[in-house]
Amino acid sequence: MKMITAIIKPFKLDEVREALNDVGINGLTVSEVKGYGRQKGHSEIYRGAEYEVAFVPKVRLELAVKDNMVEAVREALRHAAYCGDFGDGKIFEMDLEQATRIRTGEMGEEAL
Repeated sequence: MKMITAIIKPFKLDEVREALNDVGINGLTVSEVKGYGRQKGHSEIYRGAEYEVAFVPKVRLELAVKDNMVEAVREALRHAAYCGDFGDGKIFEMDLEQATRIRTGEMGEEAL
């Protein structure tokens, strides 16, 4: 099993969710986060004053997937979140040792 974490632009969330549904992913966790990478923030003007926004709003997705689903999920995320600009995001994959469904006690891939 793998834990996949993706950081994407907020306006791409619905497209990404639909793409994940299309490859068979039924659930994920979404958090609103802020950060920066190569884009290093941006400038905005508010009431005539210019100021730097160092941290850009992003969305963090977390989903646990079976090993045989990793490549399909990675490609669905990559294609749905793509804009071609700096700040499109990142996808991280980590090994997941165990998962347990609290309601039933199922463990491993059955819990996903």
